[in-house]
Amino acid sequence: MKIEVPSIPEHKEVILDPTNTALIIVDMQNDFVRKNGKLSVPTAEATIPFIKRLIDKARSSNALVIYTQDWHMKDDPEFKIWGEHALAGTWGAEIIDELTPEKSDFIVKKYRYDAFFESSLDYILRVKNIKNTIITGTVANICVLHTAGSAALRWYNVIMPKDSISAITEFDYYATLRQVDFLYKGIITTADGIKFER
Repeated sequence: MKIEVPSIPEHKEVILDPTNTALIIVDMQNDFVRKNGKLSVPTAEATIPFIKRLIDKARSSNALVIYTQDWHMKDDPEFKIWGEHALAGTWGAEIIDELTPEKSDFIVKKYRYDAFFESSLDYILRVKNIKNTIITGTVANICVLHTAGSAALRWYNVIMPKDSISAITEFDYYATLRQVDFLYKGIITTADGIKFER
């Protein structure tokens, strides 16, 4: 079966106010990014330079930087679906070295696909008066998309740099971009297309 990907508009440049913007890096952890990770995503390593570029721009502009960290107990029911992964306190659950958080960054531990589910993420965004969320990371059609959807349902603007997300299959990748554009009215761009200006 061949499916034609609908046209997905891309914004060449997106100018954001750093005082009301958060960069959210979803689950860039060893188990998902590394080749020997328990749920390795084939294209995840290729997104590292683009996400790093966004982190550097956000930090230099004093925009909020938030990491999500998949974090599971030994008997987590989710393991029946995916097998054991991102086990709390293990190497697999650690954020990759190239994107190490700094003291000024927030780390939100998450227990399901959606980073807003029973976490402090919405509280942090509201206290910091955030309006715009740049959502990056992996896995595109799972944790990235569920987080983007939850952000949109809470009326945060969603900006997704297409070179900064990764999926297990090409279909899943394009399905994510389609949903963010069509359903959540998000903005699709690139890491270089995002600029911070007060």
